[in-house]
Amino acid sequence: MKRIHLLVALVGLVLALPLVATGAQRPDRIDLPNGWQPEGIAIGNGNTFYVGSIPTGRVWKGNLRNGQGSVLVPERGRQAVGVAVDHRSRLFVAGGPTGDGYVYDARTGADIAQFNFTDDSSFVNDVVVTKRAAWFTDSVRAFLYKVPIGRDGQLGQAQSIPLTGDIVYQAGFNVNGIEATPNGKTLVIVQSNTAKLFKVNRRGVAREISLGGATVPGDGLVLKGRTLYAVVRSPQDGVLVLRLRPSFRSGTVLRTITSSGLDDPSTIDEHGSRLYAVNARFSTPPGPEVPYWVTKLRR
Repeated sequence: MKRIHLLVALVGLVLALPLVATGAQRPDRIDLPNGWQPEGIAIGNGNTFYVGSIPTGRVWKGNLRNGQGSVLVPERGRQAVGVAVDHRSRLFVAGGPTGDGYVYDARTGADIAQFNFTDDSSFVNDVVVTKRAAWFTDSVRAFLYKVPIGRDGQLGQAQSIPLTGDIVYQAGFNVNGIEATPNGKTLVIVQSNTAKLFKVNRRGVAREISLGGATVPGDGLVLKGRTLYAVVRSPQDGVLVLRLRPSFRSGTVLRTITSSGLDDPSTIDEHGSRLYAVNARFSTPPGPEVPYWVTKLRR
């Protein structure tokens, strides 16, 4: 009799396993607060993600597993565009037209540092963090802003690095998204108004990445090895997948990831085999009741 009961129990357990796995499925859509007006996303340790609010400077901290979250950084008269998180649980935030960059404690939301990059007309748009520096882009001024990071993690004084070489700033929004190789020696940026990609060294010298005539009217970037993912909104909302050559001087567009859940996506980050895209909904008039969300995509 005991063997029969054991067999029945094991069968019941096996039958229940698919139900458990289905219940643990991460949501395809994660809702943000209505009226949030997001732009940047960063995924930290585990299932934690962060999304900034452009006009208020607030930062939302959520969980990819269940979609739940709360305000981490309250409104402080700032703005929040691109965001990045490092392994020391520090959240770096691009301040848009303020000309500033901010660093918060990714666990508590407390202020760590504020950097005034420029008082001139500017739009500090995106940020990437390497082992030795945080790099911010400016869509109006032909500069990268570098915040050195010491071996002990201490943040140094901000530096303005002129962008030179092949890149030429034009009217409108110029450099937008930024990524870096693991050693931090090579940066990749996208110039949205010319739809060009550039390889940039730490001195700010930019060399165009030849794509054989293809264009990348991109926003946020994610670099995994030599595979580059670039958010685009024209002619169709999606994420371009590119394969770069070892020199990073040329590459090929492989395909476009699309989804009915995308609506004017702005930035992405990766988690395992998935990408998570913020829907900025720039073509939708903003308002306190306008919904915003994050969309899960298969890489």
